[in-house]
Amino acid sequence: MEPTNERHLLEALASGDRRAAERLVDETYRQVFASLVRLTGGDTEAAADLTQETYRKAWKSLPSFRRRSQLTTWLYRIAYNTFLNSIRRPVLLQPIDEQQAVAIEDPDPDQAAKLQQRDVAERLRRAVIGLPEPLRFTISARFWGELAVEEIARQEQVTGAAIRKRLKLATSRLREALGEDAI
Repeated sequence: MEPTNERHLLEALASGDRRAAERLVDETYRQVFASLVRLTGGDTEAAADLTQETYRKAWKSLPSFRRRSQLTTWLYRIAYNTFLNSIRRPVLLQPIDEQQAVAIEDPDPDQAAKLQQRDVAERLRRAVIGLPEPLRFTISARFWGELAVEEIARQEQVTGAAIRKRLKLATSRLREALGEDAI
């Protein structure tokens, strides 16, 4: 989103323009949802729920948006924090009985390749989540949120060089955690 368009959009949002709110969602939903899909390890249902929660929180805190960063960066930070809060909550599992288990069909006969791919993605996701907070946010914002280094630097209130150092350190730690071949 262009800075001038963003400024006009924020002014329209502040005046209560519903079309501006719809435009904001139209222009940012794909990026927010895609980053949450990556953070959740491909769980599109969880990502959809988290995306809705992200926008709910964004509307609530829009008056306090200080414009230190782009609106999309601010939304990504809300999405990221929403995801972190969700993984801290206890998960309620409901067991299925044997009849239900038999009724569940295998939609794809080639599950071995998908399981291996999912396992690699899950190992990477867990390794990223295991990083210290500044590194975790930086690497997920850059690669899963697709934010520019300069935007992350503005959000974190540090220099672009500091963000590049964080990315290098995070990549190094991920290599150690996953083994040299994984990255």
